[in-house]
Amino acid sequence: MQVYADNAATTKISKTALDAMMPCFETYYGNPSSLHTAGQLAKEQLESARERIADCLGCEPREIYFTSGGSEADNQAILSAARLGERKGKKHIISTAFEHHAVLHTLQKLEKEGFEVTYLDVREHHNITARQVQDAIRPDTCLVTVMYANNEIGSVLPIGEIGAICKAAGVPFHTDAVQAVGHLPIHVKQENIDMLSLSAHKFHGPKGVGALYCRRGLPLVNVIEGGAQERGKRAGTENLPAICGMAAALEEACAHMEENAAKVSALRDRLIAGLSQIPHSARNGDPEHCLPGIVSFCFEGIEGESLLLLLDAKGICASSGSACTSGSLDPSHVLLAIGRVHDVAHGSLRLSLCADNTQEEIDQILEAVPQVVEYLRNMSPVWRDLQTGKRQYIL
Repeated sequence: MQVYADNAATTKISKTALDAMMPCFETYYGNPSSLHTAGQLAKEQLESARERIADCLGCEPREIYFTSGGSEADNQAILSAARLGERKGKKHIISTAFEHHAVLHTLQKLEKEGFEVTYLDVREHHNITARQVQDAIRPDTCLVTVMYANNEIGSVLPIGEIGAICKAAGVPFHTDAVQAVGHLPIHVKQENIDMLSLSAHKFHGPKGVGALYCRRGLPLVNVIEGGAQERGKRAGTENLPAICGMAAALEEACAHMEENAAKVSALRDRLIAGLSQIPHSARNGDPEHCLPGIVSFCFEGIEGESLLLLLDAKGICASSGSACTSGSLDPSHVLLAIGRVHDVAHGSLRLSLCADNTQEEIDQILEAVPQVVEYLRNMSPVWRDLQTGKRQYIL
């Protein structure tokens, strides 16, 4: 039996999303920017999807801009706030040390242009506090950008508290909510979020489509030029089938959020309890404020790539961290940010669940992981040195 436990990387598209997409290929195939009947029928579908996504987030339809995914939305949000701040003589940004690379690489680009970025420390609780944000805000701060929930270790950040602080200070607040939308209740107005990024394939929608929520009155800069689509802020003919699939998937996820979260949290807790029995292991992430479906562990004395390959041979699809960096030989920047040393960070495993997973699959994982860890440790000279006392255990 194959067990798919890599839902933080991507999810299987739902039948609901597929069914919503098919009419856009067969009936509503016109260009939404065209003035003829076929185009206007497509336009109606586009705006209906926009309204439905806005309802799920608690915002106005005109505050939703369709993108190719979360990475593009992150880029546009951060660059827009930076350019606005630059015009006002403000070039300081606040973020965290364990953001997704779509955020970190954009911030590094801005640092080369003379912006200063404060990266908040996440080591103590594998999370940040709202007080850290408050203490970091300066008169020249032009943006706070912190993720809603971490994609590798599942920590959920205090977004509502941070939003209130930013609003009081008059600082734009962006959150990369790619891992949270569809899994946690989100209301952008109540949480004082000015900009939010999401991606459909994280909640059983299609790949290659996402959205940026941007509060009305906050100006956006274009990252793609060429046309007047999306009120002139994102050029390119809208991917109507994917957008309709995204709207349907998000509505379905929000409608079943409470029951799905209860089921997935129970599976997660069983995994955590079982994996914690493996000697010299450690869970990563905030144990109190965490996503329903992400479980991250480090196992001392092994190498993560070998762990993944052997688990795959046993029918278990997992990861060691973000899929966006799976080709890198370096340990996860997230694990290093929370204080894991290189040797331990290399031996990481991320299991990410959804409501399709079963108790039987959890049993299979809990049988396989200890076996593979023991097998790899028996082959490892590092583990031998730890057992003989030549090295000291870290975990």
